[in-house]
Amino acid sequence: MKYVIIIPDGCADEPQEVLGGKTPLQAAHKPNMDRIARQGVVGRANNVPQPLTPASDVATLSLFGYDPLVVYTGRAPLETAAMGIRLGPGDWAIRCNLVHIENECMRDFTAGHISSEEGRPLIEALQRELGGDTGPNGARLEFHAGVSYRNILVYRPAAGTQAPFSEQTKTQPPHDVPDRPIADHLPKGPGSDLLRSLMERSRAILRNHPVNQKRRDQHKRDATQIWLWGQGRAPSLQPFVEVYGKRGAIISAVDLVRGVGMLLGWQRIDVPGATGYLDTDYAAKGRAAVAALPQFDLVCVHIEAPDEASHEGKADAKVKALEEIDRHIVGPLLEALPQHGAWRILVSPDHRTTLRTRAHAYGMVPFAFAGSGVASKGQASYDEIIAEKSDLVFERGHDLMRRFLG
Repeated sequence: MKYVIIIPDGCADEPQEVLGGKTPLQAAHKPNMDRIARQGVVGRANNVPQPLTPASDVATLSLFGYDPLVVYTGRAPLETAAMGIRLGPGDWAIRCNLVHIENECMRDFTAGHISSEEGRPLIEALQRELGGDTGPNGARLEFHAGVSYRNILVYRPAAGTQAPFSEQTKTQPPHDVPDRPIADHLPKGPGSDLLRSLMERSRAILRNHPVNQKRRDQHKRDATQIWLWGQGRAPSLQPFVEVYGKRGAIISAVDLVRGVGMLLGWQRIDVPGATGYLDTDYAAKGRAAVAALPQFDLVCVHIEAPDEASHEGKADAKVKALEEIDRHIVGPLLEALPQHGAWRILVSPDHRTTLRTRAHAYGMVPFAFAGSGVASKGQASYDEIIAEKSDLVFERGHDLMRRFLG
């Protein structure tokens, strides 16, 4: 049996006035997703159990069949896996966004979607000025450049000491405070003084950096500071092949998602032209997924674009992203899967990201799956409204994987 999972990140939403009272999933022309719904089943799942924060780290673990209440240790450690950064037992990883703050408000959590080529020298400057054995009690601070605005800070305590952080350390994702004052969303709890200090000190280092000067000259938003959040220690995840008996591959442009896949033992497949944004090469992702089918039992394709459109409040861009996913990824995989014998395909977002709030949200997300041995329930389309009427409900989102795998 061949299995495919397609994740249109954050696509679940609410009815939009600008879309004639439809959700983006309802408004999009998506014949292939709707075909999956008609031939199979549509339901809903809760991938983010409280009190965990609604985000891709928690939700992706659920979608991949792991209980986040048991295995989740933080967002940043999942990304370090994709970046090849090893964490020791006492080390902590912390997400380090390059952001644009204006008048003490979060104006852009992506620093104008700064490129990786521009972001790297900024992170290197932070490492020179703030990194090294400069932490409390001689702890080592390491700034690691990632993709675009997404970077990592690693805190390695000196021998015989411990990191100041704990489960009571609270930080806020910058994408959940768009255009809002940052004062009420700064780190709190154990170790927060260090995090706040690094964020504040980063301002002077980045302000006159040539990369930022050039961006301002080009009338682009510059990276005014770093934003630290998503801290945690290395998780321990049982390999997917041991839990579910399937060998997997992950296709994503986002370190977080491919990091989760790699920690599960899946093969990482990088696709040229995959950007993690609205301009990603959807067709290239579709071709890579089709090409991977002969080698793996399960192929997962993650697409960040719908989530990015929601964070920017762009309903038309969200609809277009869904249509591109349907045409260039879902369609080719639906055509290719039967050539490999028995098959199943699942389409599901990880979490909700609403255009109204431009932030992640708690709540059920709609899924649809079809294929060998899946009896049709006669549902007309894949969207939130159909899912809401379905009796196929997974209050614990991680239970969906076993049903999908049969």
